[in-house]
Amino acid sequence: MKTFENKTAFLTGAASGIGRELAFQLSMLGCNLYLVDIDEGGLNDVARVTGQRVQVRTRVCDLADSSAISSTLCDFDRNADVIDLLINNAGVAYYGQTHAMTQQQWDWLMAINLLAPIRITNHFLPRLMERPDAHIANMCSISGMVAGGRFAAYHTSKFGLIGFTEALRAEYGRKGIGVTAVCPGPVQTNLYEAAAAAENGRVPTPPCFLCASATRVAALTIRAIRRNKRQVVITPMAHGLYQLKRFAPGLIDFANQFSRKKKRRLADLQQKELERLASKADSDEVNLRRVA
Repeated sequence: MKTFENKTAFLTGAASGIGRELAFQLSMLGCNLYLVDIDEGGLNDVARVTGQRVQVRTRVCDLADSSAISSTLCDFDRNADVIDLLINNAGVAYYGQTHAMTQQQWDWLMAINLLAPIRITNHFLPRLMERPDAHIANMCSISGMVAGGRFAAYHTSKFGLIGFTEALRAEYGRKGIGVTAVCPGPVQTNLYEAAAAAENGRVPTPPCFLCASATRVAALTIRAIRRNKRQVVITPMAHGLYQLKRFAPGLIDFANQFSRKKKRRLADLQQKELERLASKADSDEVNLRRVA
């Protein structure tokens, strides 16, 4: 995308964090905005500032609700002549042991992080193909490349979003649509504070020195869109993990497997299994005596 002047962008998760900064920076470049978020107050605040420079329309939408997405897309179609830029930025997280997650929690997270971007993108693809300088950017995260513990649903959704993004670029790049996967490391947003967690669970927040600012991530995202970059990895931590995954995946696997409590836990499980087998043998012997 060579220029953003007089273009129209559809941006999810626009009320705070990276989405808010994207809205501010795109408006400075003369890009008209259609902003989507579940936070009405935050949307109104962003619109009040950006609306002084460009045309801005907002829509409150819960991306976990398919009917709300349909209504939002219909509203856009009624009120916007064209779409040039789609940024699927909204995302949520869950922290806790995977076996403790309910199916409802899985459905909620996957709906927002993966299914909503797929649905929105599929809706706009025909219109994007009609534009001479169209682009799709998906906020994927380094968590879509390297996995750790207790964020299984988030990792799953971001791995899927990277795959979807790569598939879009392979198919529609030859049709003139730019596609970019944005993969930041930890960012100073409210993602961790707002994350769902297991009962009595606390979501650990990365230290500030490991985090990028939302302003920097937004700026690098816009630069990647302008240059039609396939993928952009942001923060030194993210670059380090990315390179380790490429060239020394065994080190990451070792770190994930290492635990001082692992041997003790396995020993306890083995002892319980022996006790279970002994109890079963005693029960079988009693049953045989009864039969005899």
